[in-house]
Amino acid sequence: MKHIWSPWRMEYVEKNTEQGVCLFCDQLAQPDGPENLILHRGEHAFVILNRYPYTNGHMMVVPFEHKPSFDALDEKVLAEVMILASEALVVLREAYGAESFNVGANIGTAAGAGVADHVHMHVLPRWKGDTSFMTTTGEVRVIPEALESTYARLQAVWKNRRK
Repeated sequence: MKHIWSPWRMEYVEKNTEQGVCLFCDQLAQPDGPENLILHRGEHAFVILNRYPYTNGHMMVVPFEHKPSFDALDEKVLAEVMILASEALVVLREAYGAESFNVGANIGTAAGAGVADHVHMHVLPRWKGDTSFMTTTGEVRVIPEALESTYARLQAVWKNRRK
């Protein structure tokens, strides 16, 4: 897959691999906002936007505990991960009119996990005729909205649901 080179992207990737820093744990240590992309913090898990999304609104639900697989988490954590994933579906329907979804996890590097040591669940909105074919045929991703705009839109919906 082709990616646009960016010195910021390289710094982001290298910081979290060379120093052994977990990307998710690093984001948790920062204040929530467009910089760390955390949309919601629960009791045992949080929801964060994917910095390199496949579609607008690509979220991840991540337990606070730094564990490599769901089977290493207790039932309370697993339950909250599923509840937040379900809530993400509602938020994405409201914010983007999503018609369908891809929800899942890549557990371990052989399965394609980009952050293999900290398990997380992806929630991706989908629409009939969306541009997923571009990744397959053109080896590029088409994201028509700036990440900051996506964050602002989804953050407003999450906050409104919590009132």
